[in-house]
Amino acid sequence: MTRTWWVILVPGILALVAVALVIVLLAVKLLWAWTIPDLFPGGVQQGLVAAQISWYTAFKVALFVAVLAGLAGVHRHKEH
Repeated sequence: MTRTWWVILVPGILALVAVALVIVLLAVKLLWAWTIPDLFPGGVQQGLVAAQISWYTAFKVALFVAVLAGLAGVHRHKEH
């Protein structure tokens, strides 16, 4: 019975992680396309700032934000 429980649990967790990753990447891509051209219109027109980003770039931005959030959480936890 323990083995069947793991056979069901592991793919379910992996599917949940995959869905969460896709949602986060989609949010990063949409937020980038929505905010960056408004914040830096001259930079986008001159080609200095990308108006749209790729899925891979969205992954890198999400990873960067996650690392920063993790470091901020670790730092805050040590103070208490």
